Amino acid sequence: MSTDPQQDWKHWHERRAATVSAPYGPLSLTGTYWLSDYPEGRVPGVPGRWTADGDEVLLTASPQDGITADGEPAAGEVRLTADTGPVPESRVAAAGRRLVVLRREGLWAVRVFDPRSPARRAFAGLEVTPYDAKWALPGRFRPYAEGRTTVRVENADGRERGLGLAGEIAFEIDGAEHTLQVAVEDDGSLWAVFADATGGAGSYRFRFLRPPAPAADATVTVDFNRALLPPCAFADHFICPFPPPGNTLPVPVPAGERNRIDR
Repeated sequence: MSTDPQQDWKHWHERRAATVSAPYGPLSLTGTYWLSDYPEGRVPGVPGRWTADGDEVLLTASPQDGITADGEPAAGEVRLTADTGPVPESRVAAAGRRLVVLRREGLWAVRVFDPRSPARRAFAGLEVTPYDAKWALPGRFRPYAEGRTTVRVENADGRERGLGLAGEIAFEIDGAEHTLQVAVEDDGSLWAVFADATGGAGSYRFRFLRPPAPAADATVTVDFNRALLPPCAFADHFICPFPPPGNTLPVPVPAGERNRIDR
C-alpha cells in the first residue's frame, strides 16, 4: 500500500469494479431458490434434485443433468455444505453456470450465477464520487458491554432476519457526532449497513461500509470514500439486510459508490 490515500483509493476502486463485473460476480446472480419452497427438490431451471438434509444439502443428479461436482461429472448423490466467500467458489456447475449453496437461519437455498445474465451484459460501470479526504474521518469503536447482540431487520427480499451487531463506531461530520452500529468480522474488521440523506436520490437507498479492524486504542478510520453498493444493487436476487435502527444518518454523505450505471 502506498502512502498516498488518493492513489490507494484509486487502486481499490479499480479492483472493486473488476470484482463487480467478473464472470461470476454479483451481476451474474439470476436466482436464489429456497429449498423449503420446493419440497420435491425440483428447482425451476436448475438441473438435479435438491433437498435439505439436516446440516447438508443432498444433490441427486443423473448423467443427463450435465452437472459437475468438484470438476467431475456428477451422477448419484452429492452432499454439499454452504459455499462461503465474497465470490463463492461453488463445488457444483452446469452449462457454464455456478450453483451455489446458501444457508440462512437454518434454511437452505441454491443460487444460480450465470455470466450471460442480462444485468452483466447491461452493466457499464459504477457511479462513484472521486476521492475526497474530507470523508476519511477519525472514529472510535465502542464495543457493546454485553458483547454481540442480534436485531431483526427487513431484508431486500421482503423477509425479516437477524443481524448480528457487536458495537458502534462514533465519528464527527461538520462538528456533530454520529454513530453507526457495526458487526465485527472474523478478521476483526468492521461492517456497517447504513443510509444517509442522499439515499434513493443521489445514491442507492442504502450502502455498506467496511472499516478496518480498530487499533489497540479503539481508534479507526471511517472512510466513506469506500462506501459500497450492496449486492442487491446489482441483482434483485440478493437478500441484503436493510440498515438497522439508528443507522440512517440525517446528513448527506456524497462519497463512495453511488449507483450502478447501465448501458
